[in-house]
Amino acid sequence: MKEPHSFSRVAQPIRNFAQRFAYVGLVVAAFALMMLAKVDTILVERARTHMTDAVAPILDVLSRPLDTVNRGVAEIQAMKNLYEENTQLREERTRLMHWKSVAEKLEAENRVLKEQLNVIPEREASFVTARVIADTGGAFSQSVIVNAGARDGVEKGQAAVTADGLVGRVIDVGSRSARVLLLTDINAKIPVLVDPTRTRAIMAGTNLARPRLTWLPPGAVVSVGDSVVTSGHAGVFPPGLRVGQVAAVGEGGLIVQPYVDLTRLEYVRVLNFGSGGILQLPQRSIGADTPGKERGHRP
Repeated sequence: MKEPHSFSRVAQPIRNFAQRFAYVGLVVAAFALMMLAKVDTILVERARTHMTDAVAPILDVLSRPLDTVNRGVAEIQAMKNLYEENTQLREERTRLMHWKSVAEKLEAENRVLKEQLNVIPEREASFVTARVIADTGGAFSQSVIVNAGARDGVEKGQAAVTADGLVGRVIDVGSRSARVLLLTDINAKIPVLVDPTRTRAIMAGTNLARPRLTWLPPGAVVSVGDSVVTSGHAGVFPPGLRVGQVAAVGEGGLIVQPYVDLTRLEYVRVLNFGSGGILQLPQRSIGADTPGKERGHRP
């Protein structure tokens, strides 16, 4: 019964000594390792490599559950996203099917009304896709140059559009290139209709980012958000081309925000409806049948 007690009395001083000098021993050991690393780097690198190799299997085993959990979380998140996307697509499909039925009904009614009214069908437009190769816009003129010209069927007065809407009209045509006057140019005057009231107006460029509506009939009601399309009057543009949306109504006038971002034009389509409208009419004065009067001389 006395032997354990005597052993503890002998071990107690040793334990106290170890606890007292443990911190100092660790510091000395760390310092010794640093000196060894300075003296023999190859030996230290080799020891570090062997230690890493020894610990790597343990780390690999410990990391596998974490990777499995991460993959599981990612798959759950992906399934959640797919469920939400599927729900959204179902809702969009329902809306599209509704509008499809409405469009089919309107198409049938439109066809019947055209047959009853004996309406002459409009000609289908052909087009040439051209790339914008230069932007000649400035403070006093806004136009672009495209790499299609007369050899490609481009003619003066034709409309230039993108998938978003109207860009402008062709004002100069060369053999391999053409100049398109943008709808924001101060010289651009476009007959338009404001939906849904079908109000006639002239959209005039201001050399700024957004043109204005002018020459509206008295009592016309125009609201912010109304869409603006070409009217086809005077034959300058074909009817129904998307132009823009009314962005402001107030003391500054009726401001239109074009659908097309004219600062980022890359490709345009030049439309050919087979009719140049008033742009192709010869500029002749009244009584120009006589040679003298054709030149503007008095008889």
